[in-house]
Amino acid sequence: MKIIKVNTYLVRPRWGFVEILTDEGITGWGEAVLEGHARTVLACVHEMEDYLIGADPGNIEDIWTILYRAGFYRGGGIMMSAIAGIDQALWDIKGKRFGVPVYELMGGALRNKMRVYSWIGGDRPSDVGAAALAKKEEGFTAIKMNATEELQFIDSYDKIDAVLERVDAIRQSCGKHFGIAIDFHGRVHKPMAKILAKKLEQFDPMFIEEPVLCENMENFAEIAASCNIPIATGERLYSRWDYKRLFEKGGIDIIQPDLSHAGGITEVKKIASMAEAYDIALAPHCPLGPIALSACLQVDATCYNAVIQEQSIGIHYNKDKSVLDYIMNKKDFLFEDGYVKLPVRPGLGVEVNRELVLEENANPHNWKNPLWRHEDGSVAEW
Repeated sequence: MKIIKVNTYLVRPRWGFVEILTDEGITGWGEAVLEGHARTVLACVHEMEDYLIGADPGNIEDIWTILYRAGFYRGGGIMMSAIAGIDQALWDIKGKRFGVPVYELMGGALRNKMRVYSWIGGDRPSDVGAAALAKKEEGFTAIKMNATEELQFIDSYDKIDAVLERVDAIRQSCGKHFGIAIDFHGRVHKPMAKILAKKLEQFDPMFIEEPVLCENMENFAEIAASCNIPIATGERLYSRWDYKRLFEKGGIDIIQPDLSHAGGITEVKKIASMAEAYDIALAPHCPLGPIALSACLQVDATCYNAVIQEQSIGIHYNKDKSVLDYIMNKKDFLFEDGYVKLPVRPGLGVEVNRELVLEENANPHNWKNPLWRHEDGSVAEW
C-alpha cells in the first residue's frame, strides 16, 4: 500500500482536517489544527507532503520520525500539529486495513467506556449554577468552566470574590460530589494564582487547569504547595521533551496533551506512559472536532492513567457547526451517565461527512481568538 494524495480542509467553527488517500482505496482522516492558526498548520502539512507521497502508510513510527527529525528544525505548535493530523490519518488507515479500531493495534482496551465532562459558561462565565445543573440533569458527572476574566499580576479581590461566587453556585446547585474543573486558561499570573487556588479549596474542585502558563512551569510546585487541589496543564506543550521538563519541575497531577497539537496518537501515547511513571493522570485536551475526539478515545482506551476526557459538544466556540455535524455515525458518540463508549468501527471510528467538509472548505473560516485588554489598555491574556 502506498500514499498517493494528501488533501486538507478548513471547516467551521475553527478546525482543520487532513485526508490521506492510498492506492488501495483506503482513506484516512486526521485533525490538524492549532486554533487561530489553522491555515498555517495545513500549509505545514503540505510542506511535509513530499515525505508522504509513495510511502507505506503502515510505517507510522518511521514516518513520524522522518517528519520530526529529518527537517532539522522541530517542535512547536505548528509543526507538531501538522504531524498530529497526519499521524491520526495514518492510524485511521491502519485500523481500516486490518478491520479493527486503532486501540486494538495498541494492545487492546483496558476499559470499555470513558468518563467525559462538558463545558459551561463561555469565555466570561455567567449563570454557571443553572448551566451546571442542566448538564447534571443530562447525565454528566462533571463540568469545566473558565475561572476568571482578565486578571493583572496584582488585581482587586472583587474579581476573586466573583470566581468564588460562581463556583459556590455550582456546588450549591449540583451537590458535594459533582465534578468541577476550573480553567484558569493562563489568564492568571503567579501572585493571584496562589490566592485564587487557596480560596477555591473550600469547594473541593476536581482540578484547576493552567493556573499559570507552561512558560512559567517552574511555578507549578509553588502553587501546588499553596493549596490541596489537583493541578492540570499541558495543552500548550507539544512533545515528550516538553513534558520531560514539566515532570522534572513537579507540582502537576494531571496532564492534558492535545491529540491534534502534540504529535498525534503516536506521541501522546508515549507522553501518557511517561506520566504514568510519575503517578500523574491523563485527561486529554480536546475542544475540537470528531476526528480529534475519536483519536483521544483510542489513547484513553489503552492508558491506565486516563481519568476523564474533554469534548466540545455544546462548547461556546462551536458556532454554526459542531462535532457531530461532520460525521455520519452520530450514534457512536452518545453520552450516557457521563460516559461515552469506545469507538467500535475500524480505524479511528468516524465516518466523515465528506460532502459537508467540501462544502465548508469552499468558504473557509478564518477563526481568531478574542483580543482582550486590561483597563489600562495593555494586552490581557485570553
